[in-house]
Amino acid sequence: ASSCLARCSASAFQSAHPCMRLLPGLSLGGFLMSALLARSAALNAAAAARRLPASTCGRAAAALPRLLAAPAMGSRRCSGLRMADQSAVAEAPAPPAPVPLPTNANEQLLRIRHSTAHVMAMAVQRLYKDARVTIGPWIEKGFYYDFDRPEPFAEKDLRRIKKEMDKLIGLKLPFRREELSFDEAKARIEAADEPYKLEILDSIVAKDPDAPITIFHIGEPGKANWWDLCAGPHVEHTGQLPKDAIDLESIAGAYWRGDEARPMLQRIYGTAWESAEQLAEHRRIQEEAKRRDHRALGKQLRLFSIQQEAGGGLVFWHPRGARVRRLMEDFWREAHTAGGYELLYTPHMASLDLWKTSGHFDFYADGMFDQMEVEGAQYQIKPMNCPFHVLTYKDEKRSYRDLPLRWAELGTVYRYERSGTLNGLFRVRGFTQDDAHIFCLPEQLADEIQGVLDLTETILTKFGFTEYEVMLSTRPDKAVGSDEIWDKATSALREALGAKGWEYDVDEGGGAFYGPKIDIKIRDAIGRLWQCSTIQCDFNLPQRFGLEYVSPDGGREQPIMLHRAIFGSLERFFGVLIESTAGDFPFWLAPTQLRLLPVSDDYRPYCDAAVARLKAAGIRAEVDPGGRSVGKQIKVANQDKVPILSVVGEAEVGANALKLEMRKGGELGELPLERAIEVLAAAAEKAVEPIEAL
Repeated sequence: ASSCLARCSASAFQSAHPCMRLLPGLSLGGFLMSALLARSAALNAAAAARRLPASTCGRAAAALPRLLAAPAMGSRRCSGLRMADQSAVAEAPAPPAPVPLPTNANEQLLRIRHSTAHVMAMAVQRLYKDARVTIGPWIEKGFYYDFDRPEPFAEKDLRRIKKEMDKLIGLKLPFRREELSFDEAKARIEAADEPYKLEILDSIVAKDPDAPITIFHIGEPGKANWWDLCAGPHVEHTGQLPKDAIDLESIAGAYWRGDEARPMLQRIYGTAWESAEQLAEHRRIQEEAKRRDHRALGKQLRLFSIQQEAGGGLVFWHPRGARVRRLMEDFWREAHTAGGYELLYTPHMASLDLWKTSGHFDFYADGMFDQMEVEGAQYQIKPMNCPFHVLTYKDEKRSYRDLPLRWAELGTVYRYERSGTLNGLFRVRGFTQDDAHIFCLPEQLADEIQGVLDLTETILTKFGFTEYEVMLSTRPDKAVGSDEIWDKATSALREALGAKGWEYDVDEGGGAFYGPKIDIKIRDAIGRLWQCSTIQCDFNLPQRFGLEYVSPDGGREQPIMLHRAIFGSLERFFGVLIESTAGDFPFWLAPTQLRLLPVSDDYRPYCDAAVARLKAAGIRAEVDPGGRSVGKQIKVANQDKVPILSVVGEAEVGANALKLEMRKGGELGELPLERAIEVLAAAAEKAVEPIEAL
């Protein structure tokens, strides 16, 4: 079909192609979509027959709309093509069921990862005598180890290191713990010429002079073995490490102690699991995550960019991305207004004295940009919104009758991040927090927290996030505020979570110094968890700024302050949303909801007029700019992930109608233009797919 399209005009093709002669009632748009679907079906069926992965034919079919599970345009009058599509889907092998992946809460997995890090370091130093070791912890999905070596590691070195690791695992070498004095440890480290380990030893003693100094050996006593400063835990011997569940994944640079003024080290990342099946599932998720990378999709879909000419970590929202952001902000404002919040706007900078009063300058200076001088005074671009809301509270005399006060702001803040830590939208230097602060009475706290949890669920659910992991963090050793107020606040957080019916874990002693908190991680479409929402009690800022209200007996009392964010930041949440949806936003959120594809320029005036009416109804519609075949238009719309397509030809113009196809699957059929507008507007308003609004 595509080769015919390249050679024939629309009218000639319609009269000459055999399928069109057999099916005179089928419009050209319907035929084109159906022919492309049939070609896609054939590619997938061929892949299934050869037992090839779906990605093998994915590139060849990239130009085709993803409508394999749905009737094609015009298929009501071309049942043969429709049946071919369905049969291809029926023959395709079902994807394997996901394998549940454990976390480091599984102590055996944690031991495997920690021990594997040591085995990797041992293998590296056996193979590369000039490599010095630094640190090698377990991490969320595996482990890493940092090395100081004159020559850079290459990808081929990973294979060589893994082969050596397999040998060590096969020897079933024991892990042995040894406790020794500071002087003994220092002498051994100096003899081994490991300066980084000497620095680590000094830091252990500086933190706690009575801390035990332990090392772990790999190997038998009296024989050549490898050892490292370590507190454990480890497996009993290397033979307990499943070599077929271990992989070395990548090489990266890392400054020693995260300090750009210190040496640049080479970090080798690895992953370790309990079984080969878990490793295979991890790899599948990694490949899927790569396909969903928001940095690549942001560029492909023209959503945002980070312009190095302007500086790293500063986000430029392009028109298509800005449309999504506006929708996010509009819903956020509506939900907050409905939840009894007032909206604030505050400055982007303030006198340095404000940040000294708040404590940010003392405790958070490393995360703040340098000050600027204004008429002899020092000013600071804001890293937080909190002090501005505190000053707004303090601007008037408050009564207990005024509380609670709920104030929210989409406030842009600026924080210093080292260039090596910047990561797309996930780690930036300028971002907009969906910040809110609640000032309330102690007896109102539980209800206010419950209200925040309800609002959090409302907003996250709207964007498709319905599974959460919740953590309650309690009082640390060093904290401000009385035992009584800490107990009340922690009880209020527990009470609210209990009323909500959410399961949660407790991080004893993990709260901030200024109050207990709830952190909420959201689970995305491929099972990853992302920290977004937080609710934090604060006894510190009200005390520092002398906040008060007039109590019923006429006295002066200090209000409780709640910090809370739901998105966390618009930039980070948008990045998570892109990756969770793979850039395939739900209809209500799509940058372009409908694209009209004219068969020729003769039908462009009709398309332009239709789009004007669609836009007037609030639908984000556009016409393909033209200059390319219908097949190419379909390919581009598919790449742009436009949810609804409509090929427009003589039949549609004559009927003053649009034939609407959902790219994800499903057919809306041919609808009079006004009815199409009605259906699409209803779908956007209800946040459902258009087929549900018919």
